[in-house]
Amino acid sequence: MLKTKLLHPEMLGVLGQAGHGSQILIADGNYPFSTGSPASAKKVFLNLMPGVVTVTDVLSALVAAIPIEAAAVMVPDDGADQPIFAEFQRILPKSLELTRIHRFPFYEKVRSGDTALVIATAEQRIYANLLLTVGVVPPEA
Repeated sequence: MLKTKLLHPEMLGVLGQAGHGSQILIADGNYPFSTGSPASAKKVFLNLMPGVVTVTDVLSALVAAIPIEAAAVMVPDDGADQPIFAEFQRILPKSLELTRIHRFPFYEKVRSGDTALVIATAEQRIYANLLLTVGVVPPEA
């Protein structure tokens, strides 16, 4: 039995194989999962029905399971912050700043070979896509 919040076997398997610099996309319900990510990335579908499971649900589980070095969000053409960004900041480690990337450059970044895991959620809020970069586990003192 696991003691971590994250229990999903496929996600744990991919995270166990991912290393420093690997990317994880937590995608909203509008994200183009098939064409907006590399074929090499493992795709996990948690989109049961509208609003179940949300991006913030998944983020809470991941924060408890892996070190996060960086976080990037997709912004609309006008560059406006979205309300969900404040929720991301509350869940992420306090020292992390969100990197804002416009839509098409965001897709290109996700399509890179560094993206190991794409998690499809049923998040209904728009521009609720979050790209995490795995950090390092420091040696014990």
